[in-house]
Amino acid sequence: MTSFNDDELGEIVVRRSARASTIRIKIGTDGRYVASVPVYTPLFFIRQTVRSSRAQLRQLAEHTNKPTDYQHGQPVGKSHSIAVVPTGMVTKPQVKTERQRIVVLLPNTATISDQPVQQLIRDAVAKVLRREAKAYLPRRLATLATANGFSYERVRFSHSGGRWGSCSSAGTISLNIALMKLPHELIDYVLIHELCHTRHMNHSPAFWSEVARYDPHYKLHRRQIKRETPTV
Repeated sequence: MTSFNDDELGEIVVRRSARASTIRIKIGTDGRYVASVPVYTPLFFIRQTVRSSRAQLRQLAEHTNKPTDYQHGQPVGKSHSIAVVPTGMVTKPQVKTERQRIVVLLPNTATISDQPVQQLIRDAVAKVLRREAKAYLPRRLATLATANGFSYERVRFSHSGGRWGSCSSAGTISLNIALMKLPHELIDYVLIHELCHTRHMNHSPAFWSEVARYDPHYKLHRRQIKRETPTV
């Protein structure tokens, strides 16, 4: 996977795929543009496509969930926070994780609102959320499944900006690492939602009746989660 920088749109990640037949550009969950292209597409042609599609790409950004703007002191997941440290000891921004803190070292020439700094933080946040998700979500899912008589095949983790979770017909439950941003009751709502899909692969009245059996406050939780975005 390669990338290049556009003066207006920022970093554009190039993903080459044997399944791609045309160039398709979207905004990823981390806020960067992602160009999915056929394997042998020349880079100059991808750049040309970006230039000719600039108006559409700006419009795409306006209708896409914006990634978080990270600030000093902001909590991350269930156990971390962001600490911004202005310092003359570095010549370019650096981000590292120390115990329960994501430490942002900023030289005098940078601010936390700079897009490259935000991207460095976002990459570190994604790693933290993935670690927390792997440590917590499988255990909690298994607890809810055992207590309520559900079964599933396996759990996988995603970073899909459009969904908190999904369940395949083969019984694989996919969970977004961004779940770790949510209160525990909303995490449970998503887990129960996906477990109920192991019995009803739709959103029929029977499905919602099943959800209500295990989460009596699901309507409230459903409204609350619509105010959140599954992005990092």
